[in-house]
Formats: sequence, structure tokens, C-alpha cells
Amino acid sequence: MIKCIATDMDGTLLNSRQMISEGNRTAIKKAQEKGIEVVIATGRSYDEAQTVLAEAGLQCPIICVNGAEVRTKEGEIIHTNELSAKQSLDIYEILHHSDTYYEVFTNKGIYTDHYEKGVQTLMNIFQTANPDMPEDQIYEMAKNRYSKGHIQIVENYEHVIESNDQLVYKFLVVSKNPSELMRVKEKLEALPEISVSSSGSENLEVTHNKAQKGIALTWFTERMGISMQETMAIGDNLNDLSMFERVGRSVAMGNGHPDIKKICSHETAVNDEDGVGKAILEVL
Repeated sequence: MIKCIATDMDGTLLNSRQMISEGNRTAIKKAQEKGIEVVIATGRSYDEAQTVLAEAGLQCPIICVNGAEVRTKEGEIIHTNELSAKQSLDIYEILHHSDTYYEVFTNKGIYTDHYEKGVQTLMNIFQTANPDMPEDQIYEMAKNRYSKGHIQIVENYEHVIESNDQLVYKFLVVSKNPSELMRVKEKLEALPEISVSSSGSENLEVTHNKAQKGIALTWFTERMGISMQETMAIGDNLNDLSMFERVGRSVAMGNGHPDIKKICSHETAVNDEDGVGKAILEVL
């Protein structure tokens, strides 16, 4: 019997308009009413994830930033797996001398040192997911990330990394050059106790090797007195792999990465057809 359901957000719980559909919302509510723990497991920061949940009228515990932070449904931080100062500086040195755009995720928010590149990066991501959406609408969606305060602009990252009053959780690296992304990935993977995953073909997500969704989900379920065999995970990309390797029921989205589909025990519909909701209703 499934007692816990963990779902990714982008490409999974969210449709191509970055919203939670009514079908998905209703299914989550039904699961919660039956006493099933529904937890969000995302690469997003807490604020970015919580904003979308609130808009849908949902309240769930959230595994944020790929497992670097775990919060209760009320927003209380109950677990962290942050990068050390040395790890952060080592990662920064590699990225600073690369031809990539990157952001720094911390417990105090997300930082960028280049507003226009940040907006353009988001536009590219949204354009891929929404090929028929007008460019001006995509631009407004990208700018919205800044206007809602989800990301802060700094002159350089050194101050953020060397700050004593915040924890560095993740570096999000983006490049449209596959060879450069691979070169950077190889250098990052050579660093000790570092995990490099991906939520898309043009990005890397760099965290402490304990900051993985599957490890954080295991910690969360143990805290709730639930076994991983009683847990279902739903996702679409490689940063969901650590969950799929541990849960009793693994569900790949219809729009998921081919490698993810190969290892999952089940497959559901695409994110624009309430794939998460259908997967939940199936186990209910």
C-alpha cells in the first residue's frame, strides 16, 4: 500500500504553462484526504516551489533544491545538506573560467550576476516547453521570476559564497554548447563529495553528494515512519533518478527522459495531460 507520494515539479507536476492543473490538484487533495503524505521533490528553491503550490491552494512538505533542504508543509526547515565553503569556492573557480551561465541557490534565495542572461536562459527553457506561445508572453513569464523576488542580482558571487550568514545549496549551470557543458561536467565530477545531475539537456545541477532527492526522500519517510517500499515517486528527468532507485513504485512521465522510462516500473501520461493526477488516482 502506498503511504507517501513524491512528485517532481517542472515537466511533471507543472504543465507547460508552469501551473498545476485542476486534475493534478484534485488528485493530490484526494490522496491527502486518504492520509497519504504527498511531498514535492524539486530542484527549485523553496520560494519558487511554494509560490506555485499556494496559487493552486495546496500545502505540502517540500524537498527543495534537489534535496539540499527539506521543509514542512508550514515552511519550517527541518533538514539541510549544504555545500562547504571550500566546495563552493572550488565549484565557483571552475564555472568562473567557463563559457556558461550559472546561478547560486542558498537558504536566503537565488543569486545571479547577469540579469539579461538570466532572463534569456529562462526564455529558452520556456520556449522549449511552450513552442506555440508568443515571445512577448514568454518574456513576461521570465521577468516574473525576478519581480516576485525569487532571484536577486549581485555584482559577483564571491560575497555570496564567502558569507557566514547563509548556506550555499546548489549551482545551476546552463549552456547551449553541449561540448562546453560536458567539459565543465567532467571537471565538476572530479571534485570530492560533489553530485552533478541534470533536469534538462542544457543544464547541470551541482550539489553536495548527499543533496539528492532520493537521499532526502529516504530521510523524510523514515521521519514519518513510512518505508520506501510504501512510497511512489513521479518524475521526468535525471535528477529524479535517485528517487526511482529507492522507492517501491517508480513512475516516469510520458514526456520523460528515455533513460528514466527504462528504469521505472510504471509510466503515466505527459505533464500537459494530468500525468501526475492519473498516476495518483491509479494507486488510490
